[in-house]
Amino acid sequence: MAHPTQMGFQDAASPVMEELLSFHDHALMIVFLISTLVLYIIMAMVSTKFTNKFILDSQEIEIVWTVLPAIILILIALPSLRILYLMDEINDPHMTIKAVGHQWYWSYEYTDYENLEFDSYMIPTQDLTPGGFRLLETDHRMVIPKESPVRILISAEDVLHSWAVPSLGVKMDAVPGRLNQTTFMVTRPGVFYGQCSEICGANHSFMPIVIEAVPLESFESWSTLVLEYA
Repeated sequence: MAHPTQMGFQDAASPVMEELLSFHDHALMIVFLISTLVLYIIMAMVSTKFTNKFILDSQEIEIVWTVLPAIILILIALPSLRILYLMDEINDPHMTIKAVGHQWYWSYEYTDYENLEFDSYMIPTQDLTPGGFRLLETDHRMVIPKESPVRILISAEDVLHSWAVPSLGVKMDAVPGRLNQTTFMVTRPGVFYGQCSEICGANHSFMPIVIEAVPLESFESWSTLVLEYA
């Protein structure tokens, strides 16, 4: 999760987020090279009084500064399109979870199980256990098996919400009367935090998302225990 004074992204916990981080570094390097070239040209023009007469009217230079930006745009566009298709790909998910946004909490329904559903409220600061994160902990976590493709069906009951978990590269709007879907796969066990990313009212800042990725055996034990007490 994020920490104070952090300048970069959170550590990736899904293949899609790893691709997004790689593309960010790729695009940032191109921007850095362009900025360096432009700064060098500006400094050269300001610091010298000489003028090259061949630059004032040259077909070759005009071709270069037309073709070169087009090539750079292609180098950015092709990886971007690839990641867009990867993010939209939903290929034989192992399980489906329905997440519904309310003012101001989330409810989860494991559609592959009967009667496995619960509401997830933020834990107030005064009730936090030692080591808990303020404004991020919930009374019920969304537990999923690691290394298993999970499909999330996202909707809202009242106003616009947005289900977002940065370390998984997931962000999807929750719209009343509409069912959006996305998919992700957690590559390692752990606890991953997110928040509603759409201004949804007075307590918008108080509806966190907590995902706990566990081995398959632990997930089966958890689901059995929840169903027994349902």
